Amino acid sequence: MTDLPAGLSTLRDRYDVLLCDVWGVIHNGRESWPAACAALARWRAEVGPVVLISNSPRPASAVIAQLDGLGVPREAWSAFVTSGDATRVLLSERAPGPAWKIGPDRDWPLYEGLNVAFSPVEEAAFVTVTGPDDDEVETPEDYRARLQVAAARGLPMICANPDRVVQRGDKLIYCGGSLADLYESLGGEVLMAGKPFTPIYELSLAEGEALLGRTLDRSRVLCIGDGVVTDVKGAADHGLDCLFIAQGIHGVKALGDDEKLHPDKVAGLLAEEGVTAAYAMADLVW
Repeated sequence: MTDLPAGLSTLRDRYDVLLCDVWGVIHNGRESWPAACAALARWRAEVGPVVLISNSPRPASAVIAQLDGLGVPREAWSAFVTSGDATRVLLSERAPGPAWKIGPDRDWPLYEGLNVAFSPVEEAAFVTVTGPDDDEVETPEDYRARLQVAAARGLPMICANPDRVVQRGDKLIYCGGSLADLYESLGGEVLMAGKPFTPIYELSLAEGEALLGRTLDRSRVLCIGDGVVTDVKGAADHGLDCLFIAQGIHGVKALGDDEKLHPDKVAGLLAEEGVTAAYAMADLVW
């Protein structure tokens, strides 16, 4: 049974460290949410470390400026780990490639210093994906023909962002995970290091332990996120409790007609993916 706490403050005695998702929990790609940021800042000031754990395909050092621009205060987090950080290990193992690259120019920091070469799909040794080239208009189907070529050649795909979709303002946009899903359906092999996979959790837990200055008790680590197949599943797969934020990418599916969070709707939403969460809130608040 998923508990519905009134706020993060009710859990302050149960956990030492937070591993908190970013997009869909503290911002929507257009603006940050002051109540969520304030809740994390209170936790960091009064309880313990807050490690942001994001499926952004760029290294954390390249995303901090985005957080600043969205008004996420530095006081709200202690460390920042991204899927991009974890994915660079997979890319370095396959350098120089060449790779067929899919993704917008803003994701170039993922490849800096790795000596990965790039080529058309017909000449590539592997595929690397951060998301559609133009996520405002493109869908995975725009890549089907080229992905069929890659799958027929037996090229592995490294996907730097396992998210299927994220919320940008009031719109849901496709991410790397949606392209990875299509590639797998075509018989292609996909490698991922972000949530829900192990590499990003190893990095994040190591950050939490370093910040605490002592051995980390996993039973006292709380994950927070809005993605059922990434945040909730990732926490469960690694033996960690999760606080599910229901009004992220899943919108109002967990709300009743009274616009309040309903336990049965939360359970149904999670059951669709065969997972459970220790807690759920509509939005992150203190």
